Amino acid sequence: MKYLRFYKNDEIKHGLLKEDTIIELSGNFLYEKAEQTETRYNLSEVKLLPPVDPGKMVAVGLNYTSHAKEMGREIPEEPMFFMVSPTAIIGNDDNIKIPNINHRIDYEAELALVIGKKAKNVKQESALSYVFGYTCANDISDRDLQKRDIQFTRAKSYDTFKPLGPVISTNINGNDVNISLSVNSVTKQQANTKDFIHSIDVIIEKITQVMTLYPGDVILTGTPSGVGSIKPGDKIEINIEGIGTLRNNVIEN
Repeated sequence: MKYLRFYKNDEIKHGLLKEDTIIELSGNFLYEKAEQTETRYNLSEVKLLPPVDPGKMVAVGLNYTSHAKEMGREIPEEPMFFMVSPTAIIGNDDNIKIPNINHRIDYEAELALVIGKKAKNVKQESALSYVFGYTCANDISDRDLQKRDIQFTRAKSYDTFKPLGPVISTNINGNDVNISLSVNSVTKQQANTKDFIHSIDVIIEKITQVMTLYPGDVILTGTPSGVGSIKPGDKIEINIEGIGTLRNNVIEN
């Protein structure tokens, strides 16, 4: 199933996507039993929103073997995670706005998972049952600020720095999907999540040892090799097998 949020008739609505048709749901699929209604829309008739509005967003750094090698870093023994502001989230076709035009601003294609039920001290064996589904994410990062601050929150939390979408897919194996990113139609990143250093079930176990996760919370699972910089005028597309393509243009703020 592919779930989404969209804007139509001055309202935020929830739906199921089947090919190019949206089936409107009776409520929010994350928090209640949302039934299919008789209302249908074509994708071209609506404005897609980020598919989830999380209470918190947790990101995992250095989680692909290829990226660790690219960065000249040792393989981390445990997932390295940090918080990113949910106010940075934008949706498909929204603009990424660059405030510090003279800084190096990088793209990072990532698989994001959406939590489906309250999770605390979850064991690895049952961790995947807490995942509602998966979506595409772009972990835009200001490298100048990242180096200056040592930690990552400011560099990765500017408004518009976390595109998510276009849908949440419930029918994929997050530990084995193809992921790619292109800038102006040129492929820059291409990998499979089998290259994860820490699998999704391990990540959930480790994070929930520290904090409680709630329905709608998002975890970004890291980026593969091929990270590079962007500038105003660029068009970025992230495609993840079984989810679709997240598209965003870059502009100067």
